[in-house]
Amino acid sequence: MSPDSAQTAVVVVNYGASSLVAQNLAPLEAERPDALIVLVDSFSDAAERQRAAALAAGRGWEFVAPDGNVGFGGGCDLGAARALERGATRILLLNPDARLEPGALAVLESEVEADPMVLVAPRIERPDGSVWSVGSDLYLADGRIRSVRARSRFPGAQRAFWLSGACLLLSSTLWTRIDGFRGQYFLYWEDVDFSWRVVAAGGRLAVRGDALAVHAEGGTQGEDAGRQSAGEPKSDTYYAYNIRNRLVFARLNLPDEAVRRWRRLPLSLRIAWEVLLQGGRRQLLHRPGLLFLALRAVRAGRRFAVSPTNRGQKGENSSR
Repeated sequence: MSPDSAQTAVVVVNYGASSLVAQNLAPLEAERPDALIVLVDSFSDAAERQRAAALAAGRGWEFVAPDGNVGFGGGCDLGAARALERGATRILLLNPDARLEPGALAVLESEVEADPMVLVAPRIERPDGSVWSVGSDLYLADGRIRSVRARSRFPGAQRAFWLSGACLLLSSTLWTRIDGFRGQYFLYWEDVDFSWRVVAAGGRLAVRGDALAVHAEGGTQGEDAGRQSAGEPKSDTYYAYNIRNRLVFARLNLPDEAVRRWRRLPLSLRIAWEVLLQGGRRQLLHRPGLLFLALRAVRAGRRFAVSPTNRGQKGENSSR
């Protein structure tokens, strides 16, 4: 099938990981030569741009090359726009460090064919077979994120289920309805926001346990509150955006009373500390600057949360 007639487009946003992209897409490409693959290279450096361009050209993929680093959501928006131009009716968003197992895409496609207003994810496991994500819960009282396994410990709590952006399939109809990702996040929490807006638009979220993806945890979000392996040090970017974007989400989606509650300084500082501890206490001995980074992220989030111009906008994805 020619690219212009492809029904499913696979959108992958690369940032310095073209070797992973080549490795993880090879089985899917062999299984589904009818799929349109769109590689978006969010700029990291000139050498990587050349490697990504050569990979796409060699495999016959669509290639999108923004001038800067547009973040995860911004890259997905660019890739989806190219896919829609080529006539795709379904869009699979796939992390560079994730691999769909044989038959998984067909299972996800069957779900979307049955309901064009569904956002569906596979069961996502780590390479050792442990669960990486079957969806997570956002607790609306304070903005904490917990595994679905924690529900029994918080009976009666108001929560919103959401799906990790590591692997998602949706129809072009649903993508157009919610207008892609919002640009205010750049990294982290954009999948929480995306899931929230799918439900707000009348869609639904689903996890197909009979479809499997394997995720090698290359720095993206995971299932538990840590959203990566507990105790493993994370990047400055991870900490800064996870702390800040909790309040970005609140401002963009919640009523003023909830924003004020989430924004309270003692709560914001406590949750910022919890985010830092996802990387373990020992890292603070070697990276004391993380404390100042967390304070700056709290301040940035609290400022965003009170800005009158930030309510419910689409936003722009800025380069870094």
